[in-house]
Order: sequence, then C-alpha cells, then structure tokens
Amino acid sequence: MMENRDSVRVEYLGHSCFRLTYAGARIVLDPYADGYVPGLPPLRTEAEFVYCSHEHDDHNAVDNVTLLPHGAPQFSVEELTVDHDEAGGSLRGKSVIRIFTFGTLRVAHMGDLGRLLTAEEQAALQHLDMVLMPVGGFYTVDAATARQVLDMLDARVTVLMHFRSDASGFAEIAHIDDALRDIGAAEEVDGEFTLDAATPKQTIIMRPRLG
Repeated sequence: MMENRDSVRVEYLGHSCFRLTYAGARIVLDPYADGYVPGLPPLRTEAEFVYCSHEHDDHNAVDNVTLLPHGAPQFSVEELTVDHDEAGGSLRGKSVIRIFTFGTLRVAHMGDLGRLLTAEEQAALQHLDMVLMPVGGFYTVDAATARQVLDMLDARVTVLMHFRSDASGFAEIAHIDDALRDIGAAEEVDGEFTLDAATPKQTIIMRPRLG
C-alpha cells in the first residue's frame, strides 16, 4: 500500500504541545517542562524533529523529547517572528509562528501570538489547511482577538490551544468554556485526528493524550 503523502496525524499533548506525524516522521511542537503547567503530567515522548516557538518553560522543554535519527525532512517550514504582547515584545519578548508544508497541506502553529497580525503576516498565512491557535489571553491573545485573527486567516481547520480546562492550565488564562463565547461552536476530539483533503471546515478542541 502506498503511503498517503497528503495526510498528517495530529496528536495533542497538552497546553501548546502537539505531535504531528507526516511521511513516517514525528514533529513535536512546543514541549512543556515538568511541573510547569498545572494539571499536566511530565512530558516524555519521541520524535524525529522538535520546534519551540520561544524560550519560555511551557514551550521549550526539548530535553523531554527523545530525538531519533532521521534523514532529510519531507516537509518545509516557514517562520514568522511576532510579538508575544501588544507592546512590541517589550513585556514578554518575541514568539515564532511556524508554517509547515506537508505535501499539499499547510499547517501553522501560532506559538504565543500576543497581538493582531500585520497585513504582511496575514498575507503569509493565507490558504492554511489547519491553524493551531492560542485563545487563553493574559500570555497570548484572548479569545476575542483570536476570533479576529481566525477571521483574517479563514483556515479550513482550527485547533484551539493555550487555554485552561477543568483538568489543566494556568489559573490566569481563560477557561475554554469562556473562550468559546467568542470563538463559537467547536467539536471535541479525543487525543488525535488525521488531517487530509477530506477533513471538513471546523473548529476543534482536543483532549490531551497523556502518557
């Protein structure tokens, strides 16, 4: 059977951490440090690649990811450096948005975006099949601002991240139930799903795959 080069398995590991699998390679995004995000267990996983949006402990724990040998990546990555706050980065520094191209699929992890997009950033983020979007506020854009960003992008699939739930998350960020008042309706997914050309337009909340 031929491998499907136009599908990505998406696993949610909690907070802003995801594991994407494409063409046999696993890519971990924004691993969190042990004991840092309330309610989340220590993160231990394997991958061929790991990327961090910025150097805060809830996003940069690369030592918790066992990196395995790999050949040349079968995907490409574009990077946009953005502000972690609404004061030009003077409060919390910078964060990186990464846009991955997996065959015909374009996927963006928005990191800890702290403000609305510029016109240039908006243009670079068009034609996304999936966007991983923070909505909790305080450290990132809040849900109302996230809604404006999502309307700018019109991605086919939106996956929400960096929020508080009944089980985990920082006390100072918004609970997902409150965020949804601005975001709108969302489907709940347990642990993982596969993104491909047939995945319908939707907004998703994922329950973390723990352990």
